[in-house]
This record gives sequence, C-alpha cells and structure tokens, in this order.
Amino acid sequence: MRCCFSAHLPALAALSAFPGPCEVLRSGARLAPALLRTASTAMQRARSHHPDDLTAVNLELVTLTEDTAVITWYTGIPGTDDGLGHPLPAITEGEVAYGTHPSRLNRTASEGRPTAHHQVELTGLEPGQTYYYQARSRGVAATPTPLHLVRGNAVGTSTFGFGSGGGPYSFTTPQPPPGRLLLSVALCNDLHLGETTAGLVGGLPLPRGVSQQPGRAPYPELMSRALVEEARRRGADLLLAGGDISAGGAAHDLREARRILDGFGTHGRDYFVVRGNHDRSQDTSTFRTGGAAHDLREARRILDGFGTHGRDYFVVRGNHDRSQDTSTFRTAFAGGVGRDDGLEYFARDLGGLRIIGLDTYVKTGNGADAGGLGAEQLAWFRARLREAPDQPTLVFGHHPLTVRDSVFPVTRGHCLDRRQARAVVDAYASAPGVFLHHAGHTHRNKRTVLTRAPHVTQQEVAAAKEYPGGFTLLRIHSGGYALNHYKSGDLAARQWSERSRRVAAGLWPHHALGRSVTDRNSVTSHDLSGVTVSRGVNRM
Repeated sequence: MRCCFSAHLPALAALSAFPGPCEVLRSGARLAPALLRTASTAMQRARSHHPDDLTAVNLELVTLTEDTAVITWYTGIPGTDDGLGHPLPAITEGEVAYGTHPSRLNRTASEGRPTAHHQVELTGLEPGQTYYYQARSRGVAATPTPLHLVRGNAVGTSTFGFGSGGGPYSFTTPQPPPGRLLLSVALCNDLHLGETTAGLVGGLPLPRGVSQQPGRAPYPELMSRALVEEARRRGADLLLAGGDISAGGAAHDLREARRILDGFGTHGRDYFVVRGNHDRSQDTSTFRTGGAAHDLREARRILDGFGTHGRDYFVVRGNHDRSQDTSTFRTAFAGGVGRDDGLEYFARDLGGLRIIGLDTYVKTGNGADAGGLGAEQLAWFRARLREAPDQPTLVFGHHPLTVRDSVFPVTRGHCLDRRQARAVVDAYASAPGVFLHHAGHTHRNKRTVLTRAPHVTQQEVAAAKEYPGGFTLLRIHSGGYALNHYKSGDLAARQWSERSRRVAAGLWPHHALGRSVTDRNSVTSHDLSGVTVSRGVNRM
C-alpha cells in the first residue's frame, strides 16, 4: 500500500516521508495529553458497575443545514471492553429533546427502534435560529466526543453546555444559500476497496490498526454501498469520487468498486471518478509484495501451503505478472468522460456547470511522496480555465493543494507538489468562476479558503471507508452553495464507523471529524447563475 493514513508501506519508503523535527514536536505536544486522558478513561472503565448502568458517549452534531440537524451518539455497557478499549454495545432507545431556550426543551425527536448506534435527525428547523438540545438514552444524557486536542467542538456552533456533563448544547442554523436550488452533488473519496485493516500508518510500529469483526462484510464494500444508498436518499443528482477508489490498484478491487458505484447510476453521466495514489498499482512492487493484486495474493496463499517463501519455495516473474498501471484503472472505469475517452483527467460541461477531474499522482513513486499532475496535465488544466474563466467550475482530485491545522505531523506526501499547487492556485486567481476544489487523501473534514484565490474553497472530505464514514453533499443554488457532511445511516455502516473511531489509539476523531461544525457544514455566497441544469437531469 502507499501513503495516506491507512497505507502500509515498507519501512524504507516510510522513512523517506518522515516529517521534520518541528512537526514531530508540535504533534507530540498535542498528542501526549490526549493519550494520558485515554489511559485515565480506560482505568475508570475497569471499575465495577451495576449491571443496569449505561454510558452514553461520543455525541456529535454531524450535519447542520438551514432546517435540519443530524445528531449521533453511542450507548455502551460500563466496565466492558470490546478488545479495542471501547465498551460493549448497550441496545436501548434514544431521543433528542430540543427547543429555543435552554430551560424549555419542549420538542423531541426519536429513532424508530432500539440500537447502540444512535442517529436522530431534527427536521422542520428555522433558518438563523439558535436551538438547545440534549441527547438521551434511558434517561442518561449523552456526552460529547472530546476534541480538546484541537480545541474543537463536536456538538454545536458555540461552547454553550460544555462542562455540564450532558448539556444542553446549542447550535444556530445557517441561512440557506441565496437563490433557487439547481442540483446536488455527493462528494466522496478514499473508498479503499480491498483494504482489510484501517489505520496502518506507513509500515511503522505505531498503534495497531482496526479490522472488521469476524463474519461481517468487508468494511470498504459495506461503507461504499451504504454511501451510494445514502447519497441517493439525500437527493444527490451527481456523485464525484475523488480517488483511492481501491486500496492497491488491483483489477479485482476496481471492478468491485465499479459495480458498487454503478448502483448510483451511469459512469460518465451520473457519477465520475479520478485516480488517487492507491489506484496506481506499482508494477515491480505488486509482484514483490504479493499484496496489491487479487490474483497474486491468492497465488501466495496457495504456495504458502508448501512452506515459507524464500526458504521452502522461490518464485520469479513472468510477463503476465507485470500489472499494467494506467490500463487497470482505465479498464475498470472506461467510458467517454472527456479527453481521449477514458484518460484519468477530464473536463465535462453539465448544463453550464463545468466539472474538472484531476489525476494528482501522474508519476512513478510509492505514494509517500507529494502528489504530482505532470507537465502535460498542468498545461491542459490551465488551458481549460483560460478558455472560460467565468464559467461556474468545480474541480476535484485526490491530493489537497494545502494541508493546514493537522493533528498529526504533516509530510510532503500529504498534498500536491508545492510548486504545482501554487500554479493551480494562480490559475484559480485568474478564473473567478471556480468556486470549489474537492480533495480527499487526508481522511478528514476540513474547509480551507485559499488565501491567494479567496473565491475558491478547498473542501477536504473524510474517507468513506472508516469513521466518520460518509460523504459531503454539495447543494448548488443560483446565488451560492452549501456543503453538508452526512454519515451513512445504514446500521451496519454505523457499527463499523463506531468501531473504526479507535484508529490511532482512539485519537482519530480529533483528526477526521472536523474540529468545528463549519469544517463539515458551511454556506458560501457565489454567483452560480450560469448553471442552467435542472435537478434530476443526470439521474436515471
């Protein structure tokens, strides 16, 4: 595997991507207090509890629109441990009491059935109104996911209710984007089909990864299918998948990804994909590791029945063992989306909305280094923007242009090559029609306004395949747009999302959720009146 937070590189490749001493010290200072708090919490859980006791934790305000809010939490049995430092599930009812005054929570919303993985949606809210709420299970108030590591807030748009041990907490609904709704686009990335363990970082001896429970569906498939279903349910007209569709570029995994995404609609019309660094199978390393291709993995398993490779049996490559890097992805997602009928970067006009997909790893490497567009693609990209600088344009690619405010040490492999990123931003500065750059790779929700092109928002979207697990819905209006993150509502997806929050010794929420509600939910004014496409025009 290569790069990203779930990659598993050989040790030498990882060493080449080590952060600088300042990054290590900065992150160490942040991580140490949280690790101590985690250890303290584990000791408290070890104490004896009454059999009927209940713990309600990990409260999060995931989604906030002008008229809805989605709130999630988890109920567990105190004093128990699922093997990952997490209490065993306590299946019970859940409700959210809320109102416009902290002492009058006179409205309630509840779930349809008991569960340990609670998800309640408040509807019929008024734009611009402040609400107070408390989530409860069996009379126990849920406590927030602590984001002290980043001075963040998981449960509201203010700090009201903090320190109270259960709220009520508060949020203020935004105003809707100006103008009429034109269409909705689901933004997702990092599906990682074929991955079996979440949270393996660079082949280093860091906290162990998290695997799916025995007997359950592979989590990348489970989460990808849940994403497609949730995107359809939330009214997405288009879906953009921003790279790392597979865990290692194996043809088998890319074909499976194609089957899952075809559940949303037709590739090249209803959904579009671009490659990430994981989607480029490394020719020599594919054979050498026996892990990037499905068939080579199976051959290794069979031959291991004889003994230990390198001691009891030996192999050499043949011509059929050389995976064709570019053609593997192109074969899986062939189908006329633009330049050269299937090349991994393209431009497409959808009723006045221009979508540009970038391949941000057009290079030879192991994924631990910075992303790169290549000279040909960069020239092509600049030319497309110069052709129609004022046309409403959405750009998506795997690597971010810049990475700011990361909990973990930032290495050069986290984003696009610095010079090329600067060239892209310079092109944006001369193209006022560009309004959004969607990126993945960092596996987190983070909104960044590009300083040298302030009309462009870079939205990093958390990985689809693990906590928080889901996608971001872009709602395009004639006078602006909204970005709202949704967790997948499928129960099995919620179970895996809760289990995978234990990545990085339980520190993953500090990184992945978004330090504030506005990192995953925002409204921006921008003239998008040039978009003439009608809702549903691209849906089957």
